[in-house]
Amino acid sequence: MSTRSERHTVPLSLLLKRELENERIERPEIVHGQASQSKKGEDFTLLKTECQRVVGDGISTYSVFGLFDGHNGSAAAIYSKENLLNNVLGAIPSDLNRDEWVAALPRALVAGFVKTDKDFQEQAQRSGTTVTFVIIEGWVITVASVGDSRCILEPAEGGIYYLSADHRLDCNEEERERITSSGGEVGRLNTGGGAEIGPLRCWPGGLCLSRSIGDMDVGEFIVPVPYVKQVKLSTAGGRLIISSDGVWDALTAETAFDCCREMPVDAAAAQIVKEALQAKGLRDDTTCIVIDILPQQKPVAPLPAPKKLGKGVFKSMFRRKSSESSSHVDKEYIEPDVMEELFEEGSAMLSERLDTKYPLCNMFRLFTCAVCQVEMKPGEGVSIHYGSSNPGRLRPWDGPFLCLSCQEKKEAMEGKRSSGDRHSSGSD
Repeated sequence: MSTRSERHTVPLSLLLKRELENERIERPEIVHGQASQSKKGEDFTLLKTECQRVVGDGISTYSVFGLFDGHNGSAAAIYSKENLLNNVLGAIPSDLNRDEWVAALPRALVAGFVKTDKDFQEQAQRSGTTVTFVIIEGWVITVASVGDSRCILEPAEGGIYYLSADHRLDCNEEERERITSSGGEVGRLNTGGGAEIGPLRCWPGGLCLSRSIGDMDVGEFIVPVPYVKQVKLSTAGGRLIISSDGVWDALTAETAFDCCREMPVDAAAAQIVKEALQAKGLRDDTTCIVIDILPQQKPVAPLPAPKKLGKGVFKSMFRRKSSESSSHVDKEYIEPDVMEELFEEGSAMLSERLDTKYPLCNMFRLFTCAVCQVEMKPGEGVSIHYGSSNPGRLRPWDGPFLCLSCQEKKEAMEGKRSSGDRHSSGSD
């Protein structure tokens, strides 16, 4: 007769199988392809899969994809491609577990973008670049962007989601107001006699973007502080498209996904570029990266075809995961859960972007600049909240802290001091 404990014994082989299945659910397969047509030679990409970092006694992997669309030359795009990732990783403490590391990414991305911009401007180069930067860790996608390249997502459940912001002055009233309140001017190119042509631009300089890395000749109200969005896909996966404005000037998001549906990633990227060139011709560098985030083994339960979504429905459309979502791995199909929005912030104010709900010891080293990571002596740093308009809630002696150089950068971006000589460039 079997004992009670024997009736509840689970064979080791089944336990190992469950562990293997859980790992496959936790770690999707990531495949990518890219295509481009060059007009100026100023588009650059960064494609890194299977990046590794030590977590406790194990190894955690993540993937990084970046698109850098340069203007006024390629120096800023090349510099950002070579240095941005290291600057982001340098802003994350090394002893965080996996969940803490993912939670730290939005703030580290802000610090990394600002440090990259600050370091590049010290080289006295006048080029600039847009950046769309994607980090995928497990099923979590974190996107940081400045400029007018875009990252869009179609999850397996259907729908189209914008994971980046468009920082063109023509379509972003909030950014126009920020620039004018910081001392810049926004207007179209004046050809004489009162006639104005072309897109809205920031003066001096003539840049039609409100955020970028580089562009030291335009003025520091053109800021490198990125819009950041973080989502967690369901275990059914999805497809990402990252493209420069050469694509988006010609195609809608719906057209981009529809024209490459069911295609493998390399063919999909090539098809999107082809469709863009057929629609508008080769007017600008045109680059596309397609990324599929897929379950590693078992097929997902059948889902309805993606729905066509109308204009203006892309806000607040993320569904929260139900507590009843199934995660059983012994079923013939894995029941899909739903996508979650984890984080979204687009403020250009460093005091808002580097603030944290987490204990400072987990997010920032006390005597290290929160942007450039330089070591500071006690008393040298300036609180990120110094000069805050809300002193009752945020005290000037609260951290995190900036070194004097990064504090000057912060004040210049907020229009609180002159950013020095500016020269007209008529760029982008």
